[in-house]
Amino acid sequence: MINSNNKVMSLKKAISDNVKDSDELVLGNYTLSMCVALASEVIRQKKKHLTVYSQSSHIDLEYLAGADCIDKIITNFISVIGGTGCVIRRMQRGDIEVEEYSNFQYNARLQAGMYGFSFMPVLEGAIDTDLFRKRTFMGENKFKIIKCPYTGKDILTVPAANPDVCIIHVQRADKYGNAQYWGAMGSVQAAALASKRIVVSCEEIVDHEVIQSSPHNTIIPAYRTNAVVEAVFGAHPTPVAGYYRDDSFFNNWAFGLMMSDEGIKRWLDEWVYGCEDHPAYLQKYEEYYGKHMLNSLKSKPFYSTPVNYGDPQPTWDKNGVNAILGIKYEDIEKIMEKEGIFHE
Repeated sequence: MINSNNKVMSLKKAISDNVKDSDELVLGNYTLSMCVALASEVIRQKKKHLTVYSQSSHIDLEYLAGADCIDKIITNFISVIGGTGCVIRRMQRGDIEVEEYSNFQYNARLQAGMYGFSFMPVLEGAIDTDLFRKRTFMGENKFKIIKCPYTGKDILTVPAANPDVCIIHVQRADKYGNAQYWGAMGSVQAAALASKRIVVSCEEIVDHEVIQSSPHNTIIPAYRTNAVVEAVFGAHPTPVAGYYRDDSFFNNWAFGLMMSDEGIKRWLDEWVYGCEDHPAYLQKYEEYYGKHMLNSLKSKPFYSTPVNYGDPQPTWDKNGVNAILGIKYEDIEKIMEKEGIFHE
């Protein structure tokens, strides 16, 4: 669906308008395309007391922990590169509380939130593990056991997750907020659609016709998106399928400066606080390594086989009239709005 509102805005405005102190914030990506530019802007704006959902506990979570933006984390995995990290150190000091789920349980919470359920059944074998027994800030609401209304069997459940805001990086989007992503999916789509607000950054903003030509790649529809930011290299240094990867820069960060509070402070001072915005971050990278190095990170094309969406009768004619209904899209929106089923 086209939403006629142009949702393109700056990184600064997108975060300022949609991320508030004490929000539940979900980092939407999983292992790839981490929302580094968006997380960096959260840090620049000094957002505090966040409860952060993260499935892959990647560089964006470490950034936010290092900048003291986080009070609580809900996750299935804490990165332990070299045996330490910002999150681990803050956990050990009691600065951050962590509630841990399995991969399946974490996804189930977001799936429930996406579908509008209040809970989701999960595998009952977890009852015999410390995942079930050990609880922090969620207490008795981390899991609950109910009776199946059909079999009378005990069913283990997790509560739905509906974070206040999702920040997510994708390959492309149109100005209306239709966002397309491909690569390791994990909880990416559920994280976005379970959330009350969605901020999308993308490698490129494309014409709506591009979105229409490949609808299977659209994971977030326009009417759910609150902001769209074009951020080239917005996931750097993490890889974006079809666009780039920078292992050397990432490894320098992960195995070097992450190992101490002094190191991550030095890193944030230089690469986050020391850059006014994302373009300034890229400019600093070019100054250090050269524009040729940045260009060398770009992926070589490897396209999938095209999909044929041909139809013997076009749904819309050249004048924008629906072949079946005989009216234009704008008229359909007016009817939907009158009936109370149209959402901005």
